[in-house]
Amino acid sequence: MFDVGAWASKLLNNLPFVLFLGFLGTLYIANAHLAERNVREIQLLQKEIKEMRWYYMSLVADNMYNAKRSEVGRRVREEGLRPSSEAPKRVIVEEE
Repeated sequence: MFDVGAWASKLLNNLPFVLFLGFLGTLYIANAHLAERNVREIQLLQKEIKEMRWYYMSLVADNMYNAKRSEVGRRVREEGLRPSSEAPKRVIVEEE
């Protein structure tokens, strides 16, 4: 009915193929884990980029606000200076 010797003989004859299939299965599992790790890292980096973009936009907005003439004038007055009311003078150097 069930011949153990024939079954063992077939197993030994096909052992390289069975080991090859086991190796391929191991590679498949390792590749899946590596892909999942890469996806998590990409998502983390995308979140960090988003936060950095928000930080950059807030810095740009603060810089634009602080560069306005009225804001610069207010800060200069706090230091005891005043904005010039006359136009800048031009210096002309004649070459000899």
